[in-house]
Amino acid sequence: MGIQNEAAEIVGELFITGFSGLEVADETAAFLAQAKIGGVLLFAHNFENPAQVAELTNQIQESRSELPLWVSVDHEGGRVQRFKRGFTRIPDATTIGATQSPQLAFEISELIARELHAVGINLNFCPVADIATNPKNPVLGNRSFGSTPDLVAKMVSAVIRGHLVRGIQPCLKHFPGHGDTSTDSHFALPRIDTPLEILKEREFIPFLKGFRSKCSMVMSAHILNSQLDPHWPATLSTRILQEILRGDLGYSGVIVSDDMEMKAMTDHFGAQEVPVRALQAGCDLLIYRTEGACRIAYEAVVRALEEKTLDASIVLDSVHRVRTLKKRVFPKYQPVLVAQVGKHLNLPEFRELVERIEEKSRAPFTL
Repeated sequence: MGIQNEAAEIVGELFITGFSGLEVADETAAFLAQAKIGGVLLFAHNFENPAQVAELTNQIQESRSELPLWVSVDHEGGRVQRFKRGFTRIPDATTIGATQSPQLAFEISELIARELHAVGINLNFCPVADIATNPKNPVLGNRSFGSTPDLVAKMVSAVIRGHLVRGIQPCLKHFPGHGDTSTDSHFALPRIDTPLEILKEREFIPFLKGFRSKCSMVMSAHILNSQLDPHWPATLSTRILQEILRGDLGYSGVIVSDDMEMKAMTDHFGAQEVPVRALQAGCDLLIYRTEGACRIAYEAVVRALEEKTLDASIVLDSVHRVRTLKKRVFPKYQPVLVAQVGKHLNLPEFRELVERIEEKSRAPFTL
């Protein structure tokens, strides 16, 4: 088998796909297994109650081959909490940040991780490392821990440690920083011109703190910064992902794309072109919120490998990075005991912690 064919056989490891429904349909299971897809992303439309989602994660893992799949979710708290019924209501990041307490951030992070682990989730796209530097930002708002690099860095570090201690992989987002935008990348391509010097003194601080706290995943932003790369948004930019993130900042972990179906991508770049470009630029994992779009992207990447327009060594390097991380963070796979799930969720001490955080966030901060 040639190197291009070898890469085509295993490139599915570099995709995380969403899908519809409360169960894994036969065609979805076949796609996960036959293409050796690396993971799935769950949304509120995949959730009915805790027992159902635990059954679902067990179903998903039935499609695994050598290693477990990433079973991921966006479960930050506040308005970005996919699982609600039966789970503890998590305060938003701004409320947590207002406590000025890394200890409380660690405790609420541990709580989140315990509940996710109980239903079979192993990857949470959290914490948000973006600094709220632009009050007109339509996407960030109360998803940020605060408006200063020092506060955000302390909170990010605490959240990462809380997740890791409970066996959930965290992911910093959104590099090189989404805080200074005034456009929502779900609907259009944000354009900024913040110089690299300012980013190093401000936006990069929480990311660097997160890397030092053993976070092995970082998500790219669909943002075009003319000062860094006048042609490509960060997700598609070799300059940003390879030269700055890996080169200047010394990051050696896994780079994850933001959702490749956001209009910042789909309105400007072709569905066949964009996954190939993202891998060439330095992304290791590509997220697609729908199975249909993921299938198109997967087939486009396989075709690019067969036609040798995508270098197989790029794919092999990324697969090695992803699989090395999986081997390090996943113990021997054990299915979730569905009947036990309720014993781990929305406990009185969890609700008491939330009350403490909300109370302390309202109190005036004094040194």
